[in-house]
Amino acid sequence: MFRRAVTLPCFTDEEREKVQKLLGIRVAHMMGRKFEEGDWSYVYCRAKGIPENKWSNLNIDVTYKNLGIEHKMLCYRSDAQMSGLFGTTHMHPSATRSIRIPLLDSDPNEAMRDVLNQYGDLIKARREKVGEQNKSGMPVDIRTGWLFWQESLRQFLYFEEQMVEPNPDQYYARWEERQTGGTRKGSKNLWIFEKDSGRKRYSITTSAGAKIQPYFDVPPSDDSNTYRFTVIGEQIITGQIRVWLTSSTAKELKRFVGSFDPEEVSELILNRVGKIKNIKGRNRVMEEKGESVILNENAHLALIEAFPGVSDEYCFRALLEMLQE
Repeated sequence: MFRRAVTLPCFTDEEREKVQKLLGIRVAHMMGRKFEEGDWSYVYCRAKGIPENKWSNLNIDVTYKNLGIEHKMLCYRSDAQMSGLFGTTHMHPSATRSIRIPLLDSDPNEAMRDVLNQYGDLIKARREKVGEQNKSGMPVDIRTGWLFWQESLRQFLYFEEQMVEPNPDQYYARWEERQTGGTRKGSKNLWIFEKDSGRKRYSITTSAGAKIQPYFDVPPSDDSNTYRFTVIGEQIITGQIRVWLTSSTAKELKRFVGSFDPEEVSELILNRVGKIKNIKGRNRVMEEKGESVILNENAHLALIEAFPGVSDEYCFRALLEMLQE
């Protein structure tokens, strides 16, 4: 029977709230730059109270007590809700480059067995490395954490699953040649499929550096181990939006409004949007402290229409700059 990875719980309710807050504040400080591996490591480790490892392509990303996690990230389009990901299959551009490719004229199933055994040995080595520092008395638990992030930075989706060594007996393979136009040479990759379903599960590249490209499944919407976070324009109840601001912006906003009362913040925005002109934002603030502010949905809509930008932080900075003029 095919051994498929299963999702695992990774956040308590308290940790999930911390992720929401830390992500919101990090995005507020980013001011639209690309989301990087270090950003997620910062959020994840602080939310769980784990010392942050120095990030490296060569080592597993999180090692703490009996836990080892390899984080993999994919950018998702911004014109759709993250809910569209549930139940879909995706390819990650690289699980590892630490493999050797057999001769390209070898039997594809023999080549597959060689590559998958190398990958299995790598996973075993990772498990052993976590075990060497594990003083918790609990069994070693190594996982893959899959993170989707929207280019707009509005929503994120995350889940973890067991990291398991693939069993070559459960797969078959074929060589796939691709011809290219012009002066570029064609490529020959090894495609690996599940025997029980015929589904493609790995693509092994042979040009520009050998690497394993895994295919993985996003759990269905009813999987309780899947976590979705909205950190820009998050609707908390009907008619109300939560936004995340840096501490400096929140302090300046409170100076103008007098409080963070949703009605008062919304009234300020709606009374001023007719006078607002789109202006450039300021440079990203480096100190990562922040707060959440609630406002009415119609005020949030008026704000983002007046100041089209990369985040709620940007919109409020623009508003405050106008108010200071």
